[in-house]
Amino acid sequence: MRGADFVQVNGVVFETGYLRSPEEATFADDVVMELKLGDTEVTFIREELDGAEYVGDGAYLLKCGALLRFLATATLH
Repeated sequence: MRGADFVQVNGVVFETGYLRSPEEATFADDVVMELKLGDTEVTFIREELDGAEYVGDGAYLLKCGALLRFLATATLH
């Protein structure tokens, strides 16, 4: 989650606006992720990410059925 420039949600790639790793200091209704795609904004709270299951290839399945993948920009030299 840390360092992700983009997040893919069910195959759609969003730009990362805000990311906060869930921790003991966050509450269930705290915003931990804000994503943008043009005029569309998507917000996730900690409760939605709790219990996410790693399914391989960098992807996580949320309890609601959404598939998330955290992506970082690659630098080529």
